Amino acid sequence: MSETRTASETAAEGQRQADDKQAAVRSGTPLWWVWLAAWPVTAVFVLSNAATPLYVLWQRDIGFSKGTLTVVFAFYIIGLIGSLLVSGVVSDRLGRKPVLLPALALALAACLIFATATSVAALIVARLFTGIAVGAVVSAGMAAVTDVAGPERKRIAALLASCAMVFGAGLGPLLAGVLSEAAPAPTVTVFVVEAILLASAVLVVLRMPVRRPQASANGAWIRVPGVPHGSGRQLVLGIAVFAPGITATSFVLSLGPSLLSGLLDTTSRIVAGAMAFVMFLAATGVQFAVQRLKRRTILTAGAASTTLSMVTLIAAVHTSSVTVLITSALLAGAGQGMGQLGGLSLLNSGIPPRRLAEANAALNVGGYIPAGILPVSAGYLSDAVGLTDGATVFGVALLALAVIGGITVRMTRRHVTDPA
Repeated sequence: MSETRTASETAAEGQRQADDKQAAVRSGTPLWWVWLAAWPVTAVFVLSNAATPLYVLWQRDIGFSKGTLTVVFAFYIIGLIGSLLVSGVVSDRLGRKPVLLPALALALAACLIFATATSVAALIVARLFTGIAVGAVVSAGMAAVTDVAGPERKRIAALLASCAMVFGAGLGPLLAGVLSEAAPAPTVTVFVVEAILLASAVLVVLRMPVRRPQASANGAWIRVPGVPHGSGRQLVLGIAVFAPGITATSFVLSLGPSLLSGLLDTTSRIVAGAMAFVMFLAATGVQFAVQRLKRRTILTAGAASTTLSMVTLIAAVHTSSVTVLITSALLAGAGQGMGQLGGLSLLNSGIPPRRLAEANAALNVGGYIPAGILPVSAGYLSDAVGLTDGATVFGVALLALAVIGGITVRMTRRHVTDPA
C-alpha cells in the first residue's frame, strides 16, 4: 500500500514539475499578449448582456411578463452551468483552444438567432447558447490568460481575466442601448456589431501562445467541477463573497429596466444600458483600486459592498429614487468585482495549471446557481405582489447571504493569507 502511495506521489510531483516547466517557458511571453489573451473573455461577455436593453422591445413586439423575462434570463444560467460541468475538465485535458473555438462559434450562432428572433422560444435558445459560450470562457478563457501570463504574473493574470469579464458584461448593454436608439433595425444592428467582435476573438484564439496539456485523463469527463484535495477552503471562501455579488448584478440586469420604468416612467434603452455599464465599470475600476490589498481585505470589502447594495436597493424601491437605485447598482458591481478578484486570486495562487480551468468552473458554478434562482424567484414574486415587495424580499435574502459570506471570511485567516 505504501509503495502504491509513493508511486502516486512521485507521478504527481513529476506532473507538477512539468506544469512549472511549461509555465516558466510561457513567462517570457510579452505582457501585451496577456492583455490580448483576455479579449475573447471580453467579447463573449459583451454578448452575455447585450440583450438587456432590448428586452423592452421584444416585450412590446412579442408580449411576455416580467416572470417570463427572468425565465429567459434563467436559460442563460442553465446553459452556463451545463457548460461548466464539461468545459473546465475538457480544457484541462485537451487544451484551451479546443474549448474556446466551439464556444465562439456558438456565440456567433446566438447573435444570428437574436437578430432574427420573433418568439420567446428563439430568445430562450439564443440565451442558452450564450450561457454555454460564457461557461466555456469563464473556465477555459480565464485559465488561458493565466497560462499565457506564466507563474511570475499570476496576480496580474487574475486581475486582467476578472476585469475582462466585468468590463465586457458592462460594455454589452451600453453598446446595445446606444445602437438600438441611434441605429436602424436595433435588434439586428446590435448583434451584427457583436458578431464582428466575436470574429476578432476567434483570430486571437487561433494565434494564442498556449500549448496542449500533457497530463493524462483522470475521472469522468462530465462532472461537478472541483479543486484538488486541500484547496476546498479557498474555493468556499471565494464563493461565499462572489455568489452574493454576482446575484446582485444579475438582479439589476434582469429587472433593472423594469425598476427604471417604474421609477422614471421611461423605457429608454440608453438609460437601462448606461446603468448596467456604470455598474460593471465600478466592478472593473474597483479591482484595479484594490489589487494590492490582502486577499482577505478584498473579500471582506466585497461582502460589505454587496450588503450595502441591498440596503440601498430596498431604500430605492420604497422611496422611488433613481439616484439611490444607481447607487445600489454601483455597490453591486463593486461587490461582484471584489468577490470575483479575491476568488480568482485564491485559486490562481494555489491550483496547478492542469486543474485551473476546472477550479474556475467550480467558482462560477457556486456563483451562478444563486444568480439564476434568486432573480427568477424575485421576478415571479414581483408579478404576484408587485415590484416593490418583490425587490424588498430579494434584497433582504441576499443581504443575509452577503453578511454570512463576510463573517465566513473574517473567521478564516490561514487560507486567505497572501504569500510573503
